[in-house]
Amino acid sequence: MKTLRLGLEWFLNPDHVPLLLAKDRGWFEDAGLAVEFIEPEEHLDAVEAIEKGEMDCAVTEPLHLVEDRAKGEMCVGFARFLHTNGGVMAKAGIERPRDMVGKRIQYPGAPGKGGPAIVATMVEADGGPTGTEDGYGRVNNSFYHTDALAEDKADVATLVFHNFEIVEARHRGLEVNHFALKDWGVPDFCQLVLITHPDKLAEERETFETLVRVLRRGVDAVKQEPEAAREVYFRLTDSDPDDALTRAIYDATVPAFTHDFSMSADYYRQLEAWMHERGLISETPGAEVYWTNDLAL
Repeated sequence: MKTLRLGLEWFLNPDHVPLLLAKDRGWFEDAGLAVEFIEPEEHLDAVEAIEKGEMDCAVTEPLHLVEDRAKGEMCVGFARFLHTNGGVMAKAGIERPRDMVGKRIQYPGAPGKGGPAIVATMVEADGGPTGTEDGYGRVNNSFYHTDALAEDKADVATLVFHNFEIVEARHRGLEVNHFALKDWGVPDFCQLVLITHPDKLAEERETFETLVRVLRRGVDAVKQEPEAAREVYFRLTDSDPDDALTRAIYDATVPAFTHDFSMSADYYRQLEAWMHERGLISETPGAEVYWTNDLAL
């Protein structure tokens, strides 16, 4: 039995249902894998953890994959399994992107460049002024985006997933608007991908092929057996099946799982170009060094 330590990007949540279902049904074990899920207690540098041998692979987003590789970190993505409608969540009264000029932005990387880069791009795409990046408030309320708006710590929150924060905010009675990345000039990076070290991928290719194969089976089962998959999720996470918010988030997440695990070089070329233009990266390494579809197709 081969042990595989898989780092999650966040606490166990509906985004991980295909993995949980595969583990519960013994599909990993049947394929010779003993999979361990590693939940980060705080922000986790997955690439560093993989290099140190603390984990074998990890879940991340395309934005972070490009950012890490542009800094010279050795990482490669090999499968995408979720694609949600992500973007910026704004308080009532902010009716369109150009209304966000000068507002307080909540994002986990504050006071870094990420939040203002996203908001400024949307403002410009909506016909607003250019060069507004320095004029925003920068708020770091960790990943508690909805709390930041509800507690009036911020006016808008970036990096929100429609299946999570928008559902949560509206369930709590907050009046919010959602501006999708793809609609306002920002490459759509609200997707979840698997990454590892290039050497590890080459040396243990069969292990990662098995992981992708079982994950694909998990995605199929979540779509085809929705009630059974829901039962597994609530049981393994010890969640209350009668909790309306948790059920709503779960139900909104299931459609976001994708059967297409591949990603295109054109997509990453566009993402790199935007990140470079906005000063988020200083180098554009090229998708061929940090993404492969060899296992995804």
